[in-house]
Amino acid sequence: MSIKRFWDKKPDTMLEWVSLVFASIAFYLFLSNLGYFVGGFTELLRILSPFAGGVVIAFVLNPMTKWFHRVLFRESPGMRWAAILLSYIVAALLLVLLGWLVVPQILSSISILFNSLPGYFESLQKTLLFLQDQYGLRMESVLRILDDSETMMSELYTVAAAAMPQIVTTIGSVASNFVAVFTAVASSIYMLAGKDKLIHQLKTLVHAFLPESVANNTLRICRYTNENFTGFFVGKIIDSLIIGVLTFVLMSILRLDFALLVSVFVGITNIIPVFGPFIGAIPSIFILLLVDPVQALIFAVLILFIQQLDGNFIGPKILGQSIGISSLWVLFSIVVGGDLFGLVGMLIGVPLFATLFGLLHEIVVYLLDRRGIDAEGNHRDAVPPEEPAACEAEASDEGREPATIS
Repeated sequence: MSIKRFWDKKPDTMLEWVSLVFASIAFYLFLSNLGYFVGGFTELLRILSPFAGGVVIAFVLNPMTKWFHRVLFRESPGMRWAAILLSYIVAALLLVLLGWLVVPQILSSISILFNSLPGYFESLQKTLLFLQDQYGLRMESVLRILDDSETMMSELYTVAAAAMPQIVTTIGSVASNFVAVFTAVASSIYMLAGKDKLIHQLKTLVHAFLPESVANNTLRICRYTNENFTGFFVGKIIDSLIIGVLTFVLMSILRLDFALLVSVFVGITNIIPVFGPFIGAIPSIFILLLVDPVQALIFAVLILFIQQLDGNFIGPKILGQSIGISSLWVLFSIVVGGDLFGLVGMLIGVPLFATLFGLLHEIVVYLLDRRGIDAEGNHRDAVPPEEPAACEAEASDEGREPATIS
């Protein structure tokens, strides 16, 4: 005789009825004060945000730590601390190198761009006048805007001056949150150092509070999610680094202006799938258009070539099958993720949707197998019907004498 689960069982005793009434009241109070609970949950997330930052840092540095531990230290348990230290040293050196080589060049390029904008506007105005005189194109509205370029520049400087206090406040806020930054870095070190023990503790909790089958599936889903996120982000970072370097080299060979500024911008935005190349290319084309329309055209052709090279050769070689979903679902996940969570949603949308898509595929296969049907809706144990013509031909052949030639 099967035992009913608690949600199928009707309350029999007075204690069960009282418990049901109190549970209903508690659920009503929870829904009535949902905003208060959400606010408390948001405050809890704010308090725990340094540890969330530690999780992100540990997640990013974990592949490097594993590689150093395996290749340099032969997975010696006593040398894991050295692999972690080496990972942080390499990461810090990369950040310092990026700041030393790239940031001054970017600031210099931005300064040159702002100082040269009036000359760029004048050059663009001459080009538009030439097109209007030679080909009869109507450029009055654009020329009217360019005639007022000094007003545009003064307004641009006014906006920049107005934004400067906010920038200083933001930098000061970051400096004042040094404790939070230190907590994130320190917690990431502890997470990497005690990763095996921490994972063992989490597995123990899962097995303690969940049934065996549910616990095994939960841990399997966690492993599957970690593989998706790690494969996607590591591959995407390497791919974006290659694209940024390739863009800089080709722009330098072609002697295009602002090569370093544009390359860094293109490389960073390339991390975002599908829309990243356009986000990086359109402002870059506009900057080069102010300098020289020919350079803008050359860069447009160059970036189209680089993105085709990345989409057909570099990206598939690096990412491999880490995404595992079609281009339609990649686009869907980016749009939905960006609409829900902004830039962060665009970054995590693809691996998150790939994980959910893989789990949904497993559920569908399980349900079909449980019902004994295939993906087309046909029962697996059903005998396929024979062709009527073939059956009739076989029956007539069985009762017919061999034909003789007279």
